Amino acid sequence: MKVVGPNGVSTPASTRTTRSASGFSLGQSPAAASPSAATASSATGGVSDVSALMALQGIEGPLEKRRRAIRRGGGLLDRLDELKLALLTGDADEGSLDQLARTLREERTDDGDADLSALLDQIDLRASVELAKAEMRGKRG
Repeated sequence: MKVVGPNGVSTPASTRTTRSASGFSLGQSPAAASPSAATASSATGGVSDVSALMALQGIEGPLEKRRRAIRRGGGLLDRLDELKLALLTGDADEGSLDQLARTLREERTDDGDADLSALLDQIDLRASVELAKAEMRGKRG
């Protein structure tokens, strides 16, 4: 037996018994009870916490869906304005048409707002019409 301080005595046994609240006991060697073992177990807990956080970030709320739908619609309107200016100046090129087509093909989320969906439908229709008109001009020219 060895006195370690004012709190008591330590046992010289090679294993210590840890008793849980359920009544089970586990034998631990002194090395396993070291701070490095506790750090290793808390590191794996940290990894699972990060994965849970990443999973939560993948879930979109209605507000984020609405923002993304508005951003997509605004992007289409910007591409349509660029196309209009290019046509007015006579500088219409395939690049602006390709950008419009790419933006139109982007996934459109349904946010559940009927008014916003109707507005986005109109923007999509206008972009599709402009692409069809450009295709017709290309076949004639």
